[in-house]
Amino acid sequence: MKTAVFPGTFDPFTKGHQSVVGKVLPLFDKIIIAIGDNANKTGLFPLSQRIRWIEEVYKNEPKVSVKSYHSLTVDFCRQEEAGFIIRGLRSGSDFEYEQQIAQVNKTLDSGIETLFVLTDPQFASISSSIVREIYKFGKDISDFVPGEIKIEKK
Repeated sequence: MKTAVFPGTFDPFTKGHQSVVGKVLPLFDKIIIAIGDNANKTGLFPLSQRIRWIEEVYKNEPKVSVKSYHSLTVDFCRQEEAGFIIRGLRSGSDFEYEQQIAQVNKTLDSGIETLFVLTDPQFASISSSIVREIYKFGKDISDFVPGEIKIEKK
């Protein structure tokens, strides 16, 4: 069974994230959307809410599950017997950052491959950080998140 982990904070899960999952869905038997702790990021939406939102998006897709983790991504992959890490790219600067992480992960576990996936062009400008900022100022973010995610204006 080919299992992949798509790690992130997903605060919130965006249409760009959804685009990446859609592209890799045919490639794997199982995709785990893994919400991790990132010491450099402060979450706006509670972890339990982010899990529920993503589960709602994929409620009719048996190949996708949602889990949280509090470890290094490679350790979580080993725990889940996943041989692949999925990383979405919006721009060249994303690649430079993600390449460094992928190389460190490869050093930590040579059996886990990182697959870089370009998001669809119409979602390239969307990041969770930008969506959070828009939300903090009381604006509607429904254009940036999947329709199944209902977030009321602040």
